[in-house]
Amino acid sequence: MGIWRDQVVPRATDLLLDTAEIRRLRRETVAGVRGNVVEIGFGSGLNLAFYPPAVHKVLAVEPSAVAARLAAQRIASAPVPVEVVGDDAQALPVESSSLDAAVSSFTLCTIPDPRAALEELLRVLRPGGTFHFLEHGLSPSTSVARWQHRLDPLQRRLAAGCHLDRPIDRLLEDAGFLLGDLRNFELPGPRALRPFGYLYIGTATKPGCGP
Repeated sequence: MGIWRDQVVPRATDLLLDTAEIRRLRRETVAGVRGNVVEIGFGSGLNLAFYPPAVHKVLAVEPSAVAARLAAQRIASAPVPVEVVGDDAQALPVESSSLDAAVSSFTLCTIPDPRAALEELLRVLRPGGTFHFLEHGLSPSTSVARWQHRLDPLQRRLAAGCHLDRPIDRLLEDAGFLLGDLRNFELPGPRALRPFGYLYIGTATKPGCGP
């Protein structure tokens, strides 16, 4: 599974998560981002084109060497400066309380320990800093969730550790974030794809007052 995980999955992700509908959702996700930002699961840089002018710098965290190579051209033409700072969202090489915002898209499903990653984001965000996310996860529909649990072992094998059934909102609150705007919905498509397309898009805040 090494070649599949390391070579095929990053390229497939670059293609499958660059549709017109997903691009629209990416734009919505980062619309309110400002200041100095860390993006975990940076991937091939598909969010870069949508960062608003209020962003000063993006610190990119990405474990896949192939995805990083795919991102190189997007980084070169990005509207904001980008610095690749690490490959593990669970241990960020960033000073505490130093960043204004964090971004994640289709990432919390795959991180081995999402609680550790979210606690790291809380550490590096300033009080009042915001986390902007676009994720897929557990559906509230009993029938869909049942299939998500059934298919999860296969999904993890085929998609490099991606989980179908993580409750994103609960993970955020359990880690200590204050959940703000949240929109949940299923991507349009065939009924058979429902277990793969329940989305969470929104923001969460680190408790405390900003400067």
